[in-house]
Amino acid sequence: YPSLTGTIEEAGYVLGHARSSGMEAVHVDGACGTVDGVVEAMQNHSWIHLACHGTQDVASPLQSALCLHDGKLSLSQVISQSLPNAEFAFLSACQTAKGDDGLPDEVVHLAAGMLVAGYRGVVGTMWSIRDEDGPLIADEFYSRVCGEGKLDSREAAAALHFAVKRLQEGVGERNFLRWVPFVHFGW
Repeated sequence: YPSLTGTIEEAGYVLGHARSSGMEAVHVDGACGTVDGVVEAMQNHSWIHLACHGTQDVASPLQSALCLHDGKLSLSQVISQSLPNAEFAFLSACQTAKGDDGLPDEVVHLAAGMLVAGYRGVVGTMWSIRDEDGPLIADEFYSRVCGEGKLDSREAAAALHFAVKRLQEGVGERNFLRWVPFVHFGW
């Protein structure tokens, strides 16, 4: 997959907001961003932010995946995990909330799988996003959900709304393919 240079800036924003709020944050990237490393992080942390490539497999939806350093973390792997700490997942990757046009009433995608795995809230994308849009969305989102040593998932939907609004103002209302794909599920 092509390099996603915006993910470095995006991670910087996420880490910066967390640390300025007095929270501990773990950054798993590069060669450490493996399937096992991400699964371990999911098992040990209540919030996750994944900035990577994502794929939707319409023919076999359970094989839709997040593309990591050493392979793919599939939807079937995600929903089979025991995630006792799961609270919120931010999937800053393409097609993480893309369903099948032929089956609009069925919701089998990565964001829905995160809900099945135990996350109470998820941000995903309905189609491909631009690498430069992820950092802006993350910066605005985390500036609103990071508080005094705590992340507040009750603010996630509103935080995403304001982040999308900021992106819309930057790229223009008519350039809706850039700001519309970001969606929130859960509470």
